[in-house]
Amino acid sequence: MAEGTADRLDAGPRPRTAGGVQSIERAFSLLETVAGHDRAMGLSQLAAACDLPLPTIHRLARTLVSLGYLRQEPNRQYTLGPRVLLLGESSSKMLNSIALPHLAHLVDELGETANLAILDGDQVAYVAQVPGRHSMRMFTEVGRRVHPHCTAVGKALLSVEPVEQVRSLLARTGMPRHTPHTIVDLEQLLEQLQRTAVDGYALDEGEQEVGVRCLAVPVPAPDVHLAVSVSGPAPRMTEELLQRAVPLLRRTAEDLARDLR
Repeated sequence: MAEGTADRLDAGPRPRTAGGVQSIERAFSLLETVAGHDRAMGLSQLAAACDLPLPTIHRLARTLVSLGYLRQEPNRQYTLGPRVLLLGESSSKMLNSIALPHLAHLVDELGETANLAILDGDQVAYVAQVPGRHSMRMFTEVGRRVHPHCTAVGKALLSVEPVEQVRSLLARTGMPRHTPHTIVDLEQLLEQLQRTAVDGYALDEGEQEVGVRCLAVPVPAPDVHLAVSVSGPAPRMTEELLQRAVPLLRRTAEDLARDLR
């Protein structure tokens, strides 16, 4: 497992961009810091996490609260405000429009349903899909959220996270059994994630739904947590198809990462 990989939201203050506007950089650093924590944060915590003086953090927080991007709780700590949802909706639409041509190409080449998923908090959310060409095909509703331990996209995403972060996430979510094939032993899953990190792809062998096989790869973009997959009925998802699919998925993930820069 790539233990040197760190979650960007917990990676400390971002370096100053040459020619950038310092106040804007600091405001976004503050928002990302709040977004990267499960609980509300006080000014002292924010100042330490952003490596900024307390008066500066106070001014930034007060401005972001007035704009609706932060909210101050009764205990005087800060969480994300409602206007962040507007940015989320717009970014979701943009991501969908960028991803769909890449997913459509996978369907053209392989015939099976292609998906794009994101690690959202402790769960995996499907954000885009192009249905396969067959009359009997897999369908996962865009917006559906699933546990990461029993899906190919989830395992692909976890494979590039630090081991301790994976342990903490799974301790919070648990590893519920969805089918007789679901891996519910943590150490067994960690071994599989290590193989996934080496091989560059993950498999779901009927672990989320009986009779469904899925193959996924992570998108190699440092600022997002995305994975691309193809899924279909197990009898059609043969070893021959998987061998063809792996390089296609890798190329698609690389192309998508390039388009997201």
